[in-house]
Amino acid sequence: MIFKLGHSINQQVNLLDNKEIELFIKREDEIHPFVSGNKYRKLKYNLHEAKKKGFKTLLTFGGAFSNHIAAVASAGHLLGFKTIGVIRGEELENKISDNDTLSFAKQNGMAFKFVSRELYRDKTSQAFLDKLKDAFNDFYLIPEGGTNTLAVKGCEEILTKEDETFDYICCAVGTGGTISGLINCSKLGQQVLGFPALKGDFLRQDISKFVTKTNWDLVTDYHFGGYAKINEELVSFINQFKNRYAIPLDPVYTGKMMFGIFDLINKGYFKKGSKILAIHTGGLQGIKGMNSVLKNKNLAIIE
Repeated sequence: MIFKLGHSINQQVNLLDNKEIELFIKREDEIHPFVSGNKYRKLKYNLHEAKKKGFKTLLTFGGAFSNHIAAVASAGHLLGFKTIGVIRGEELENKISDNDTLSFAKQNGMAFKFVSRELYRDKTSQAFLDKLKDAFNDFYLIPEGGTNTLAVKGCEEILTKEDETFDYICCAVGTGGTISGLINCSKLGQQVLGFPALKGDFLRQDISKFVTKTNWDLVTDYHFGGYAKINEELVSFINQFKNRYAIPLDPVYTGKMMFGIFDLINKGYFKKGSKILAIHTGGLQGIKGMNSVLKNKNLAIIE
């Protein structure tokens, strides 16, 4: 990478109601304002590979509020790549100016191809990819969410030597790339817990493609109804957390993870004396879009 990066520090969260557990958050969200958290980690080696092979264009997939779409557009702009986003939902084509994520991506030079939700489900088929090649010629393909072998390699660099003292490593889970990297670089005696942001247990199979260790599990009780589904309880938790600790959380990933961690602490899930490290994977750009949805429903917004 040739753009300037910030530092990822471990920030302690003072658990006023529990002195027997130590909780820290690794502030991966502060690596970069737009290519932040796990998005930087996932893109790092993919961008190296694209440049090494001489590609001039990056193509990827995502939804209307995708952190990945925003990060790819920003990274492409900073590093001189053309970028193409295949966006789920044909109805969004005439609503770019109403969508903060898509507007940001467009400002950073990303071109779009909007497809129906039905067609989007076939995005990994060879026939669909061949049509994209016919339309856009040569491009470096980055999967939805960025997860592939190179992405996992980048996520293996999240944990450092100073993190070896933690008993539990926790992270939100979308496509499984981040937790796979964490599992691969975890140490003997550490337990890695993933908090899926969407319903379904299919992620175990996806993660198993990238890992051989068995010191991990998925906690599937905190998805709040599914991907990008939230309620007033979660919004209230996110706002209270920010007010108390001065750490913003996003509603799709880190907010649900931290809600789950706090609930498990209160239920006595973690043994006394445990040290927990939660990975802040960024995603804060999506708050504006979520607040627009909340306003339309006359619900409290994320502060």
